[in-house]
Amino acid sequence: MNYELAKNVIGLLEQFETENPVEGLYKHNIEGFKSWIAQSHHNCKKQEPYWEGKENGRSAESVINTLIVHMNRYAKSYSKSAIHDSDFSTQEDFIYLINLKAFGSMSKTDLIKKNVHEKPVGMQIINRLISQKWVEQTESATDKRSKVLSITEKGLEVLEKQMNKIRQATTIVTGNLTHTEKMELIRLLNKLNDFHEPIYDRNIGPENLLFEAIQLTKNR
Repeated sequence: MNYELAKNVIGLLEQFETENPVEGLYKHNIEGFKSWIAQSHHNCKKQEPYWEGKENGRSAESVINTLIVHMNRYAKSYSKSAIHDSDFSTQEDFIYLINLKAFGSMSKTDLIKKNVHEKPVGMQIINRLISQKWVEQTESATDKRSKVLSITEKGLEVLEKQMNKIRQATTIVTGNLTHTEKMELIRLLNKLNDFHEPIYDRNIGPENLLFEAIQLTKNR
């Protein structure tokens, strides 16, 4: 028996489980493992892309950060267009409503966390939605100190009225990516999200966030 080969296969299995902690793009079975192997091998054969400033030492991390910021700004511009001349004042209004429609009733804290907002900003959005009667709040059945938010019929109506343009804005953001590229992008963004979410959930103040994030990264 080729024990060296067996060790290499086990190493690949460990890498597969590490990179796919929960079933997402690749299922935790032999078919998922084979798909991951094929995709990984395909990616290894690709040449490194060129980016502006590369020849002067600009890092890949710098480019990724810049492109993520740019994509966020592009997406916001399309969202603004989608709600132009509508009852919505910001894109956060309809994003909060979409989350309540998709995931059901939830506490204010959970809704704010799902949208990765700071509490004061999230509360402003929630209060605006309540004043518009698009969202209602009731006492929690498990914690009387907590309020549970639900989307109202009026909220569903205003959301449905604008959903066609919202879907168009969502579609245009992905541009000319193929289905395979979209799936790979989802996998990579999920991987980044899984990395950052536990750090964000610790609610570390800005004065300590960078230091603590670096320390947490070293311990992973």
